[in-house]
Amino acid sequence: MALKITLVRSPIGYSKRQKRTVEALGLRRLHQSVIQPDNPAIRGMVRKISHLVTVEEVAENAVTEEAANVSA
Repeated sequence: MALKITLVRSPIGYSKRQKRTVEALGLRRLHQSVIQPDNPAIRGMVRKISHLVTVEEVAENAVTEEAANVSA
């Protein structure tokens, strides 16, 4: 499994630590989505900024198909 994480609220006005967590997940713009592996470290980061993001579980094969569509 993998996680599709989407930034839905701006980190402006939140602590520097939360802003760095958003950056560490690879999120830069509102409504941008990234695919991250489903592991305890990523889940912990998401839990700390759950008020800023939405999370969906995606299958591994969906991740490779999406990557193929982007590179084509």
